[in-house]
Amino acid sequence: MTKNEFLTQLEGRLNGLPDEDIKRSLDYYGEMIDDRLDDGMDEAQAVADIGGMDGIVAEILADVPLQKLVKRRVKPKRALKGLEIALLVLGSPVWAALLLAAAIVIFALYIVLWSVVISLYAVFISFAAAVAAGIFNMCLTLFKGAAMQAMMYFGIALVCAGLTILFFHIGNLAAKGAAILGKKILIGIKKCFI
Repeated sequence: MTKNEFLTQLEGRLNGLPDEDIKRSLDYYGEMIDDRLDDGMDEAQAVADIGGMDGIVAEILADVPLQKLVKRRVKPKRALKGLEIALLVLGSPVWAALLLAAAIVIFALYIVLWSVVISLYAVFISFAAAVAAGIFNMCLTLFKGAAMQAMMYFGIALVCAGLTILFFHIGNLAAKGAAILGKKILIGIKKCFI
């Protein structure tokens, strides 16, 4: 793909964004291609080195504020007529309630997702505390002379240490997944306005 084909395709995919954002993105990626051409790459290789079109479009969408997209998209193309205004006002108890309910459900699902992540970290902290308690009880019972009971506490501490490591990694993966999902939801909402 040549530079001009790439920029034309990118401009087509960004159709619906504000003009200044499209121009800024085209200038930026055109400059990136030019830099690679100056480094000795051929044009097709320079375009391929930038990355996939879907990733570039998603990155650009993530950078554009949602308010800017809404302001541009919601701007009426013509003045509303009296009948349209009346229907909007009379139908507002229905459409406003449905819109509010949809927003609340999406927000609640997002809160539940992060609650699961926080719960996983709470389990991690609980197992870490159990390791400390197991080591403390092992030392205490060993000091009293009960070696078998001390070994039992040591075994419990080892099991809890393994579970601590496991839940730490599960919590990290869940947090990364929740952050990625949140970003994808925001990009999906932005795509509705393009």
